[in-house]
Amino acid sequence: MSWHPQYRSSKFRHVYGKAASKEKCYDCVPITRNVHDNHFCAVNPHFIAVVTECAGGGAFLVIPIHQTGKLDPHYPKICGHKGNVLDIKWNPFNDFVIASCSEDATVKIWDIPKQLLTRNITSPKKELLGHVRRVGLIEWHPTANNILFSSGYDYKIMVWNLDTKEAVISNPVKILDAHKDVVLSMSFNTDGSLLATACRDRKIRLIDPRSGTVLQEASYKSHRVNKVLFLGNMKKLFSTGTSRWNNRQIALWDQNDLSVPLLEEDLDGSSGLLFPFYDSDTHMLYVVGKGDGNIRYYEISPEKPYLNYLMEYRSPLPQKGIGMMPKRGLEVSACEIFRFYKLIPTKSLIEPISMIVPRRSESYQEDIYPLTTGAQPALTAQEWLNGVNKGPLLVSLRPGSGAVNSLPQFLEPEPLMKATDLNQHQGRGGRMPLDDMQKPSEIKDSRKQLKVEEKLPKNEPMRLSNGFDIFECPPPKTENELLQMFYRQQEEIRRLRELVNQRDVQIKQLELELRNLCMNTGSY
Repeated sequence: MSWHPQYRSSKFRHVYGKAASKEKCYDCVPITRNVHDNHFCAVNPHFIAVVTECAGGGAFLVIPIHQTGKLDPHYPKICGHKGNVLDIKWNPFNDFVIASCSEDATVKIWDIPKQLLTRNITSPKKELLGHVRRVGLIEWHPTANNILFSSGYDYKIMVWNLDTKEAVISNPVKILDAHKDVVLSMSFNTDGSLLATACRDRKIRLIDPRSGTVLQEASYKSHRVNKVLFLGNMKKLFSTGTSRWNNRQIALWDQNDLSVPLLEEDLDGSSGLLFPFYDSDTHMLYVVGKGDGNIRYYEISPEKPYLNYLMEYRSPLPQKGIGMMPKRGLEVSACEIFRFYKLIPTKSLIEPISMIVPRRSESYQEDIYPLTTGAQPALTAQEWLNGVNKGPLLVSLRPGSGAVNSLPQFLEPEPLMKATDLNQHQGRGGRMPLDDMQKPSEIKDSRKQLKVEEKLPKNEPMRLSNGFDIFECPPPKTENELLQMFYRQQEEIRRLRELVNQRDVQIKQLELELRNLCMNTGSY
């Protein structure tokens, strides 16, 4: 009986990591030397924030995402803390609000101006006072607006409601007092109804974040946990830590039974921490090693063997921390499915690393970009505190498309139909030519085209331009939307130029063939 290996079909089998060129890196950044086990970096589509080394208190830098190259040594900082900054997190629903926590036992909320910083920011928008010892972790709620969780070395997790006018908030809405040691990691499930924590007492706890009751507790002796992560809607937890023999180890747990892990695997004998990142859209898991240059990535499946190893990105430069770009900030035209920002303190460098699915087509690849979490909250803070749970509002990453409700609306299928009909009615990614430098003759032609389309019968499918109906395309309202429209038009111009060049070549070839035919007939 012959043995046949089991081949698994996957769109992400050949995903590879691509480091950015030197010009697209952030150079001369004074990255912190703090030994605290955190990311020290937070990224959104507008800014990259990184904890910096400074004397007399704690500070961090906020750099515009497109301002690459060498950083001015006198670049303004956000420096209102009296102790070292230990963690920073962007508000998932406002790209101009960031939270920071520090050794001075405070949590501060900062407003970042839309224009370039010209001076240091020292006064926060809000200050949260409640912890009696240093605050090591902060986490925003994934679906409710203005709900922030903070964890300190006083072994308490505090829940803050920022929907208040007070600049100084000293009373959290809830204190979770279920831990007997320092909390090392916090992670929410998709709708934010469950909170998983990893504690220094080696236990994983599953907690109801509103009541503070411990629903599940894992005290598996052969796995000393450091970081824990919810795997989206898979009803599984993933943890990184060390084994009894001090090998770096990963483990997979069933959310409903934390007594024994579903899977346990030793990776190597290095001493650095492992940071896990999960992409619920592609079901890919990334494991980033602190102190080395490796990024391992896996694909998660609901059945055994659960964890399928794909590949490993290797680099000789060790990372101290890592940042992650939200999905809405990725470059979909390059088939980029994930992007890391790697902190390299030995070279004072921040290096973007893109995870790319190799595809030949330049059009939008709908199969690798399902609907993803958008920048709009599903709940207000008070609704969540009152006991309402709701999944995140989803958006399409197709250029120009809008938000879609996270729950299927069978009574109102029109928005979903507009997003899905693009491939059926258009070629090359469902885009129509848009030129931002139109000549008068071209404008006349476009007006004629509009008149022709108005005369089409009603049962004819409606044309869409960049995801919008051309008759109802709203003008850009914000600077971000204007920039997106501009970049989209530039990309369309580039594609059209390539198309024109190809047509020119074809015309020349046809002219040559015609000339040859005429010469042949003339000779006869």
